Amino acid sequence: MQLSLSGAKMAGVSGLRSIMEDVAASTADASAGDWLNLSVGNPASVPEASDMWRTALADSLAEDFERVSCRYGPSRGSRSLIEAVVEYFRRAYGWRIGPENVVVGPGSQMLCFAAAALFTGPGTRGERKIVLPMVPDYTGYQGMCMHAGGIVGVPPRIERQGDHRFRYALDVEGLRRQSDIGMMLVSSPGNPTGRALDRADLDALTTLAAERDVPLLLDQAYGSPFPRIAEVRTEPVLHDHLINCFSASKAGLPGERVGFAIGSPEYVDALASFMSNSVLHAPQLPQAALARIMRDGRLDDVTREAIVPYYREKKRFADDLLAETMPADMDWRMHSGAGGMFCWLWVDHPWFDDVELYRRLKERRVFVVPGRHFFVDPLSSPAVAGHATRCFRISLSAEEKVLTEGIRHVADVLREMRAEAPVTTR
Repeated sequence: MQLSLSGAKMAGVSGLRSIMEDVAASTADASAGDWLNLSVGNPASVPEASDMWRTALADSLAEDFERVSCRYGPSRGSRSLIEAVVEYFRRAYGWRIGPENVVVGPGSQMLCFAAAALFTGPGTRGERKIVLPMVPDYTGYQGMCMHAGGIVGVPPRIERQGDHRFRYALDVEGLRRQSDIGMMLVSSPGNPTGRALDRADLDALTTLAAERDVPLLLDQAYGSPFPRIAEVRTEPVLHDHLINCFSASKAGLPGERVGFAIGSPEYVDALASFMSNSVLHAPQLPQAALARIMRDGRLDDVTREAIVPYYREKKRFADDLLAETMPADMDWRMHSGAGGMFCWLWVDHPWFDDVELYRRLKERRVFVVPGRHFFVDPLSSPAVAGHATRCFRISLSAEEKVLTEGIRHVADVLREMRAEAPVTTR
């Protein structure tokens, strides 16, 4: 089989894809229940959210099926959802937007992929790159570039906090040194850390986007106005060079693939054309369901009363569990933040390696995600080479008993790795 250069890039097996296939293969048989999966990025099944979507989809199936599922729809998105989005953001934030500012896609990740194809790569101004303003960030972004070397991650400033905490800070000057930006892409609140941009960070990013005349894509799949499953330090804002991306996935509907973007008409028109030329349009039945719950207030109610408290409590539970279980005499640190779907841990010892931790835990039938997959080429950058391979991610979507047993195994394996390390590295 002969692949093009972009084909070879996109057909390649990423580190995270290898691990997820490993997870699937190892949990497909009758022993699946014996595995402790702390790696999954699927949102937890919050009963109130499941009930909301089940009802909304059933109502849409009963009342809208012929209109939305038995015929093609607009590539920009269904009229009902576009109008619901416009009404919602006018009401919630006072935004002066119209249908020309909104485009719907089959998930916010597809919208980000479309933007990467539109705004990066070879062009009249030379080769333009996707720039992640602060790594680590969502590992799926690395699959959005269709040619080798087309994505760059800016290392963060690392700030230690107390005995077992740390946080990443945006390195604005490091970002400004990037000379070939085609677009910037950042998740806030972020996967894997849960950290959110503050207003000063966002202002710095939008200022640079305007200076370079490039779009800034702000992926708010975990943020405001829904599902708010991590601390939100800055509410969504409008800006001529900002494309806000939102998703129904983490609000409880990951399998139906529906998201939308709000931005200036010139960006949104290009994204709508990309939808026409690639997937025609997003699935229309979940669009109808999302429009219903945005209009009648159910989405806001369930977000406030069920989703936000659920993840806040899971984060508190995990914080306490880690403090009780992890070795007190070891330099392990968790990224600071309130809420979120994940715990991001850093073990700052030369004997620690994220892939070795993954391998040993797998032998115990436990899965976590190695940290290196959330950095862009971590081993090639001196700024993060010693850090990226000493981090790992734990999901909070698992049940409390799975978290408890899984984190106990993590602590035991860390003690083993330290005990087996050469004396000079302890």
